[in-house]
Amino acid sequence: MAGQVKATPTFALTPSSERTPTSENYIVNFDFLNQYLPDTYEKEFERYGNRTISSFLRMVGAEMPTNSDLIKWAEQGRLHTKYTQVGSGGNAGDDQVVFQVNDALDPTNAEQVIRVGQTVMIVQNDGSGSNKAVVSAVNNAGGGRGQFTADFYEAGGLVTAGTGAANSDVTVFIYGSEFKKGTAGMVGSLESNDFIFDNKPIIIKDTYNVSGSDMAQIGWIEITTEDGATGYLWYLKSEHETRLRFDDYLETAMIEAVPAEQNSGAAAILGSSGGAANPGAGSDGIFFAVANRGNIWDGGNPTTLADFDSIISRLDKQGAIEENVIFANRQFIFDMDDMLAAQNSYGAGGTSYGLFDNDEEMALNLGFSGFRRGYDFYKTDWKYLNDPTMRGGLPSGAGSGKINGLLVPAGSTSVYDQILGKNAKRPFLHVRYRASETEDRRYKTWITGSAGGAATNDIDNMQVNFLSERAVCTLGANNFFLFQD
Repeated sequence: MAGQVKATPTFALTPSSERTPTSENYIVNFDFLNQYLPDTYEKEFERYGNRTISSFLRMVGAEMPTNSDLIKWAEQGRLHTKYTQVGSGGNAGDDQVVFQVNDALDPTNAEQVIRVGQTVMIVQNDGSGSNKAVVSAVNNAGGGRGQFTADFYEAGGLVTAGTGAANSDVTVFIYGSEFKKGTAGMVGSLESNDFIFDNKPIIIKDTYNVSGSDMAQIGWIEITTEDGATGYLWYLKSEHETRLRFDDYLETAMIEAVPAEQNSGAAAILGSSGGAANPGAGSDGIFFAVANRGNIWDGGNPTTLADFDSIISRLDKQGAIEENVIFANRQFIFDMDDMLAAQNSYGAGGTSYGLFDNDEEMALNLGFSGFRRGYDFYKTDWKYLNDPTMRGGLPSGAGSGKINGLLVPAGSTSVYDQILGKNAKRPFLHVRYRASETEDRRYKTWITGSAGGAATNDIDNMQVNFLSERAVCTLGANNFFLFQD
């Protein structure tokens, strides 16, 4: 789904020629980036700098509507299968051996994928030897389920005696097939194994409440309207800070969300009508998704090229996405800088900025620096991991929950969209928000009370309400890396 430019949220506002607060010129969605000509006004000194920590999802993700309580998608499985836990009772020098596959079998029909006539590579797991063979029989029934008979191309092809059918003597993968002249074709076919994932949106709320008597911290901005007239809009400082805080929560909730386990306290108070079997509470945040479906580096930051080579080796076994972005805390950035500084040309493969049209200035202006080793990597400070009021400064050590960084593949991937009923391109990370023709819950805000222009009840206050219903979709989590202590 292509992005689109949204209208600036100043609709239904009538600027006043004088600084007079009315219901028509109160701007609830105040953001300096949305204003035409902000007037200079007295404000507090920002002793902690820009206090917001959001920007991560805006940088790497996208937002798309959904009208369902459940978001489902399918990710393609591997095209080929390798079995690494294959046992045998054969004797060294055997020409024909019966092997037992002890790996997890095809989940569709609980069968092995090896078929009669296929040619296989058989490698001893102790490194003592290897050979090739043609499959002459398979058994997917009863007590023999998962067995296949291999006839070696080399006389006496079994290098080492087996240690028992239940053990892991050899690794086996299929590389082709071979049949005699005039014989029937391959028996049986293979169905692709897709992985089905889902996530549910959560409802995030906040509110700001001020009495009619205390509505004194008014801020003013001067704007120029489309017809060239000038006027004033007003806002409340504390309400604006509530909005900034809520904006942060929209991002951090998508990063940190976890599903509620059955019989947990959260499931009890937040669960749906489905009961304990369907708690309906929580969501799969990015950290949770990567920790459960992706790759984890723990025990300290990777600080050497050998460490990064281990990461690259793992990426090779996954989607091998060419460009990747590392969002890291300050110490992880220092560690990578020290590692790269020891190399010629700032990295073993030199510097790369392909993700930014090979424009170094563009990358640096956005806070990224790039290097290449096998793949293109772009690293940047992640404020969320440094902020002392959030994840910054958490204790180190196993079990502390400290996160040092996150590797995110750049670009998009193809998935089977369950709603569309066809393959679709989707960013690896994107947010789905609840919306329909009559209700858009991406970012709702409304005023209640009797002050500040509201006239909904007789309470002498103004209450600004915020609500969003959303979920993050982490596609191809096997291409992500979570760096933790």
